[in-house]
Amino acid sequence: MKIPVVDKEKKEISKKELPKQFNEELREDLIYRAVVTIQSNSRQPYGAYESAGMNVSAKLSRRRRDYKGSYGYGMARTPRKTLSRRGTRFNYVGALAPNTRGGRRAHPPKSERIWTKKLNIKERRKAICSALSATLNPEIVKERGHKIPKDFPFILSNEVESISKTKEVIKMLYNLGFKEDLDRTATKIVRAGKGKNRSRPYKVKKSILFVVSKKCPLHKAASNISGVDIVTPDHLNAELLAPGIKPGRLTLYTEGAIDKIGEMFNY
Repeated sequence: MKIPVVDKEKKEISKKELPKQFNEELREDLIYRAVVTIQSNSRQPYGAYESAGMNVSAKLSRRRRDYKGSYGYGMARTPRKTLSRRGTRFNYVGALAPNTRGGRRAHPPKSERIWTKKLNIKERRKAICSALSATLNPEIVKERGHKIPKDFPFILSNEVESISKTKEVIKMLYNLGFKEDLDRTATKIVRAGKGKNRSRPYKVKKSILFVVSKKCPLHKAASNISGVDIVTPDHLNAELLAPGIKPGRLTLYTEGAIDKIGEMFNY
């Protein structure tokens, strides 16, 4: 399949034949496995403090003649700590057990748990190729929520990689017809739940992914735009191409990147 190559002003320069990697069948099951594997391997192990909820003396005897015991008082067998006493009469409060206030958790998270997962090399490569083919399918890209121009898809010329200013990148994207998609991701959404208290109060939608042939000035310029990512072919993975396990991310490739992808991801 041949698609047009355009410059910064969206003037067609030539047409380029896409390598076989972009003709792959869409396999959402493989993309799912590849993304979940990446996310699992990036998790940081965590666990509860091993003596949490246990730092209390809550021994309560059930024997007949033991002092400070519960025998004969019709008390449940819940561990209790003493708050006060008068003679042999005690005021207790439940402690230590999972069903008591301030007690230990029944099954807390354990730091020794292994979160990592494995994926066969051929499956991983096939998942990447499947995600690559979805990025150039206008119907799948629209279904994901992106706003694209009518003449999408197209490839960018290599001169784009030399852009070093963010305002020039934004101007180029406006010329290419991606203003609506940039506006869609410009607003931050307040995260629901406890993540607001953990240094991640906002959620930002994913926008354009630039795939360039090498490390270039565009890396620094494009990274300042909300929702935009930039990557070289050797760092492509299923999560970048299909965030949230949903294939069809709006992706712009340069000519050099297409050539490199044609030499990679063979299986």
